[in-house]
Amino acid sequence: MRHKRSIPNRGLRVADQIQRDLSELIRDLKDPRIGLLTINSVAVTPDYAHAKVYFSLLVGNPAECQEGLNESAGWLRNALFKRLQIHTVPTLHFHFDRTTERAAEMNALIRQANASRAKED
Repeated sequence: MRHKRSIPNRGLRVADQIQRDLSELIRDLKDPRIGLLTINSVAVTPDYAHAKVYFSLLVGNPAECQEGLNESAGWLRNALFKRLQIHTVPTLHFHFDRTTERAAEMNALIRQANASRAKED
């Protein structure tokens, strides 16, 4: 019985390539709900069946953008299939990533705390 040898870090390389390609492909979408966004990361399941795509938004409504991206997921997957050299292109699932939003909120709180501490001193 022969075992299929896995290529080290292949999943990471595939996720990285999907991230780069999606960044280009999303620019071609004409959906007005999809604002100015950044693909933060892509997590691919070990069997390559699904990919969670995390994005942050510079301009636009997060819920509407996520809805638009998920409705365009089939078209994006087909476009990826033409670009990627793999047998299985994962089903794409888009999720709004609040990390940058939270970081900005934390920075604002830190600035406020430092400003009020400076007034007290």
